[in-house]
Order: sequence, then structure tokens, then C-alpha cells
Amino acid sequence: MKLVSVVLVLLAPLLTSCQQLVLPVDCSDIYNNDNSRPSGVYTIYPIGATSAVQVYCDMDSEGRWTVFQRRMDGTVNFYRGWDQYKTGFGIAAGEYWLGLESLYHLTQKKRYELLVDMEDFEGNKAFALYSSFSINTECDGYRLNVSGFTDGGAGDSLKVHNGQKFSTFDKEQDSDVARHCARTFLGAFWYNGCFLANPNGVYRWGFDSTLFAVGVEWDTWKGDDYSLKAISMKIRPVL
Repeated sequence: MKLVSVVLVLLAPLLTSCQQLVLPVDCSDIYNNDNSRPSGVYTIYPIGATSAVQVYCDMDSEGRWTVFQRRMDGTVNFYRGWDQYKTGFGIAAGEYWLGLESLYHLTQKKRYELLVDMEDFEGNKAFALYSSFSINTECDGYRLNVSGFTDGGAGDSLKVHNGQKFSTFDKEQDSDVARHCARTFLGAFWYNGCFLANPNGVYRWGFDSTLFAVGVEWDTWKGDDYSLKAISMKIRPVL
């Protein structure tokens, strides 16, 4: 008995150490470990121990949301190329893009739903909720899979983007469609040519028709020429 007790005492630090090595994959893991934690910046590990990345966790909207895109004040330039959209950029405490590769690995590990929250410059808020969200591999252009729309007043601007590959100014995935569209891509998204959502567009201040459809847009809510004050795209596991 004494020998068993001694062995357990010696192993106790190792067992504790192993427990501490369980790293959170997303904000839901952090929330489930301690649901009293407030919304804020946390570190997650989408691809394992060497993939630490900071994200904003929304613990208020029924908890557990991992924010992968956020615009709020125009302080971060979203007009960037493929490599930066692949790896991510910005600051999790403010405006940022998590990164397509991290997002791909997240959506392969669990089944996620998507919430798009938005606000205009008059203080009005709306949202769009999708019960299923994932993206494919880089070899397939990080193709978007989204379905199961529920309207929170914003309308379904992603309906024409489902099934599209991600495009940036230096990697336009569907040039044939884009050539026949009046819009200019001053952002990066899952474009299908004539898009309805452009959350990574040029940050502008409300209604502005001087340049057609280049702002931070959600067309089914505010139309082509209204650039939103804030928009965030966030995911959480489907229970």
C-alpha cells in the first residue's frame, strides 16, 4: 500500500501537467471550461500546440462564439492579398481576420453555425444566422459552404456566395463572372462576381454613392451604397 501511495504522489505533478496541456481549439472550449469568463481576447489553438492565435470570444450572445472577422472603426486595412487572408492579420482586440487556414481546420474538427452581427451609423442593429458553416481546403480555394438561414432583420446576403471560392485582388477565382459584373472588388471574400455581401470592403461612413458598391456591405439590409459601421462574423459548435 505504501509503495502505491508513493507512486501516486510522484505521478501527481505529471497528471496535473497533462491536464494543463489540453489546449482550447475555439472559444467554446474556453467557455465550457469556465462559463463565467467575460467576452474578450483569448488564445486558441485551431491546428494544435504550435498554432496559437488570438481571437475575440463573444461570451455574451448565448456564449461560445469564436469571432473570425471583425470591422468596427476602419483602423485596419482589409485590402490585402491571398497570403495574408490565408494566415490572418489585424488585432483581436479591434479589427482582424483570423485566417482561412485556421478557419478551415476549425470547421473540419466540429460542426459550426455562423452568426453575422452588424450595426449601421444610426445605431440600428441586425443579424443573420446560418445553422451550417464550413470551408474547404486551400486546394479548393477555401470554398464556402453555408446554409440554414434565419433572419434577424438583415436578410440573406450570403445566398449568392454559397459554393464560391475565396477571392482576393491577387487571386481572383471567378474572373469570367467578374468580367461581366459592374462591381469592382475592393476587398476579399467568397465572391461570385455580382456579390451581395462585402464585409471586407473599404471602410466608409454610411451612405456614399461616389464609388459604387465598394464599402463594408450587407446588401439585403442597407443596399449597395451603404457602408456599415460594424460587422462581425462568428462561429460556434452546433450542439
